[in-house]
Amino acid sequence: MFDRAKQILIAGFCINLCIGILFTWSVFKKALVINLGWTNSEASLPYTVAIITFSITLLLAGILQDKFGPKLVLITGTIFAGLGLIASGYVTNSTQLIFTFGILAGGGIGFSYACLSPAAMKWFHPSKRGLVNGLITAGFGLAGVYLAPLITSLIASYGINYSFNILGVALLCIATPLAFTITNPSENYVPVSSASAVKKTEKEVIIPQTEMCWTSMLKTSQFYNLWIMYLCASSTGLMIIGNITSIAAIQADMTDAAHLVVILALFNTSGRVLAGMLCDKIGGLKTLSLSFVLSITNMLLFPHYSTHLSLIIGMAIAGLCYGTLPAVFPSLTAGFYGLKNYGTNYGVVYTAWGVSGFIGPVIAASAVDTTGNYQLAYFYSTIIMAIAFVFSLFTKNPKKQSQTEPNVMQTRTKKATA
Repeated sequence: MFDRAKQILIAGFCINLCIGILFTWSVFKKALVINLGWTNSEASLPYTVAIITFSITLLLAGILQDKFGPKLVLITGTIFAGLGLIASGYVTNSTQLIFTFGILAGGGIGFSYACLSPAAMKWFHPSKRGLVNGLITAGFGLAGVYLAPLITSLIASYGINYSFNILGVALLCIATPLAFTITNPSENYVPVSSASAVKKTEKEVIIPQTEMCWTSMLKTSQFYNLWIMYLCASSTGLMIIGNITSIAAIQADMTDAAHLVVILALFNTSGRVLAGMLCDKIGGLKTLSLSFVLSITNMLLFPHYSTHLSLIIGMAIAGLCYGTLPAVFPSLTAGFYGLKNYGTNYGVVYTAWGVSGFIGPVIAASAVDTTGNYQLAYFYSTIIMAIAFVFSLFTKNPKKQSQTEPNVMQTRTKKATA
C-alpha cells in the first residue's frame, strides 16, 4: 500500500537530492579559478560562508518548524535556495557570490534540510526511526554523485553563469512543489509498525517517551556526550573529505583523483542507509561504537594506503563511517528527547558539526605545513575518534532519569530502541 508516510519519505529524499548541491562546490570552484581567473581564496569563501549559514539556519528552521510545522518553512527554504542559485549567475565578484550563494542559497538549503527528517519520523513507527533518517539523508549524500558530472557538463556547454541559472530554476521547479506535500501528521495519528499490523493480536508493549525542550536537554549529561561524539567523528570525516585529492597526490602520486570523490559519496550514502537499519536493530549507541572502532582502525591504516586500490578501500571506509552520523544522531536525539521539540533540539546538537568544519581542516593544514604529509593528521584523528568511542560506551538513555522533572512532558508510544 502506497500510504501517506511513504509519500513523505520519497518527497523528502527527492528534495535532498536537489539541495545536496551544497557539497558540489569543488566543481564550481574549479570553474571560477580557471574560467574566470579568481584566486583560490576568492573561490573558496562563498562555500565557507554557505557552510556556516547552513549550520545557523538549520537551528533557526528547527525552532520555526516546531512552532508552525514544516511546510511553510520548507517552501521558504526551497525558494531561497533556488533564487540564490539564480542570482549567483549574475555576480561579478566574490563579495556578491558570498551573499547570493553563501547566505541566500546556503540559508535556503539549511531551512529545507531541517524540516525533512522531523516530518518523516512523525509519520513512521519509532522502530523504523533509524531507517527513515538514513533514507532521507541518503538523498543529500547521493546528490554529489549525479550533480558533479551534471554541473561539469553544464559549465562546459553554457558557462558557469548560465549553469547557476539553470540549476536554480530546476531546484524551484522540482523541490518547491514537493515541499507543498511535506506536513506533520495530525495530533491523534498513531503510526503502526509492520509487525503489529501483521500480528494484530500480539500484545503491544507500551513505554513512556520523554518530551524535552532544548533548555531541559541542556541539563542532561547525555546532550554533551552526543555533542562531543558528533564533533569528534565529524572532524575526522571532514578532514578526509576535504583533502581527498591532496592525500591521493602525496601518498599514491595520483594527479587525477576525482573519481575518489564519487566513491566516497557512494559509500557515504550507503553508510547512511545501512547505519539507519543497524540503529533500528541494535540501537544507536552500539551502532556509533562499531562505527568509531572502524574509523579508528582506518585512521591507523591510512598512512599505509599508498596504492590506488588501498586508497579506494580507505575512502570507502571513511565514507561509511561519516555516513553513519546523519543517520544515527537524529535518531538518538529523537529517542532521548522526543519528537515534539525535535527540530530545535537537533539544531542545537548539530552545532557540533558546524564547529567540526573548522577543526578538521585545521588539523590537516597544520600537519601538511609542519611535516609535508598527513600522517600527523591521522594520528590526531585516531586520538579524537578514541575519545568519541569512550563517550559512546558511557552514554545512557536519559528517559528514566528525567521522568520526575516538572518541565518534562510525558507521552505514550510504542517501544523503540535508542
